[in-house]
Amino acid sequence: MKAKHQRLILVLIALVALIGAALLAIYALRNQASYFYLPADIAAKPPEPGRAIRLGGMVEGGSLRTDADGVTIHFIVGDGKNRVPVTFKGIVPDLFKEGSGVVAEGKMSPDKTFVADNLLAKHDEKYVPREMKDMTEAQARAAVKETR
Repeated sequence: MKAKHQRLILVLIALVALIGAALLAIYALRNQASYFYLPADIAAKPPEPGRAIRLGGMVEGGSLRTDADGVTIHFIVGDGKNRVPVTFKGIVPDLFKEGSGVVAEGKMSPDKTFVADNLLAKHDEKYVPREMKDMTEAQARAAVKETR
């Protein structure tokens, strides 16, 4: 067999191996993908119960309540038109409050309640750390320079 044919066979084998590895990776990760939903998406086409998803929106004012155990909270995530009830058991982030943005990771239950495993609180672009809240702009700049 000529060297040209040997190189062609090696390239074809490498290509088949690469495609096979990619297909195996896709197959292995098919259930690990966490899709992002807004309340409108869930209202239009709810995901099947038990599927890992992320729910994003605003925590509605007056909807936050804590159970007697002190670690289970219930609240409603809305997008202005649609609402999704959420239950979370655990320690909430410091920035989590009513009227703030939140991304909740978890699963939909059969009763249409989102059961969150993790909460990610979002802050607006005007966020200032607590330590710098009472500083003037000059003091804040000086504090930032000290940390460099």
